[in-house]
Amino acid sequence: MIVDTHCHLDDPRFDEDLDAVMARAKEAGVAATVIPGADPDTLEKARDIAHRYDEVFFAAGVHPYDIEKYDETFLTEFLRDEKCVAVGECGLDYYRLPEDEAQRHEEIAEQKRVFAAQIELAKRAGKPLIVHIRDASDDAMALLLEHGADEVGGVLHCYNADERLLKMADHGFYYGIGGVLTFKNAKKLPRVLPKIPKNRLVVETDAPYLTPHPYRGKRNEPAYTRFVVEKMADILGESVEAVEELTTRNALALFQPLKTAVMV
Repeated sequence: MIVDTHCHLDDPRFDEDLDAVMARAKEAGVAATVIPGADPDTLEKARDIAHRYDEVFFAAGVHPYDIEKYDETFLTEFLRDEKCVAVGECGLDYYRLPEDEAQRHEEIAEQKRVFAAQIELAKRAGKPLIVHIRDASDDAMALLLEHGADEVGGVLHCYNADERLLKMADHGFYYGIGGVLTFKNAKKLPRVLPKIPKNRLVVETDAPYLTPHPYRGKRNEPAYTRFVVEKMADILGESVEAVEELTTRNALALFQPLKTAVMV
């Protein structure tokens, strides 16, 4: 069985056929799915989906692209829910910073402030973090360490193969591996994957984004975790069954409430 640790089932692209998507996931061996809370505007929808399906859970947080929506009181309401397993996705993303230098500094400072606030929120809630990092490895790692994120740990979502981040395995963090691993032009992640401790590997889709080969270009969905697991097994020299087992056990260690839906 497989756990999809990061899947945006609250995206409108799933509105018309969510039941069918979940049926295909179950048929493919996906035992549980986590919806990251990236946008407060869809958080109620994520919670509703989690309560609609026994095998679906959710997280509450604010993506760095939506930091102007950060409202700690609002998020705290969702963090109390029994099916809320984490804070996030939160983090730093410097990919789309303004070109004006003053505006860049202001944007970076605000992203750091909101990320730090969510690390502290996770510590108070006693829940792990789902961390988004893009072009900001050093700053993100510094904030995680400075604010004691090792108290709760978490996952580096869509791990970017930056080897500097491997040290976070010693601070309670896991590494989310998704469809990028299967891309024909992927070089860095396949090379770095064997360097990640096996007890820190988890699988994700980031659906509807980052669809793995051979369906790249189409909408991603939880059932496609199968292709990620197969590629991981090939690179690591393990059986598919062994990778399923180790990544599922890791996901349950990271998101412990999933144990109510997954029997191993």
